[in-house]
Amino acid sequence: MAEEKNESTPSGRNKDEIALELMKFIAVSTGYGKGGGTGAGFNKAPAQRTPEEHATSLLELYQKCREVVG
Repeated sequence: MAEEKNESTPSGRNKDEIALELMKFIAVSTGYGKGGGTGAGFNKAPAQRTPEEHATSLLELYQKCREVVG
C-alpha cells in the first residue's frame, strides 16, 4: 500500500487540516448530514438519522473536501 504525501501549504498547514476546516465550515453552515428540516416555508418533521448515518455523511463530505483541496 503506497503512502500518501501530505504536503504543507504556504501557510504551514497540511492539506488534510485545510480539508477538515472546510468540511466543518460546510457542515455547520448548511446542517449537512443532519437530514431533513424546514425549507422554503414548509414546516415538516426532520428525517431521523442514526448516528452512524450522520457520521457516514460527514466522512463522505470530508473525502470530497480532500479531493477539492488536493
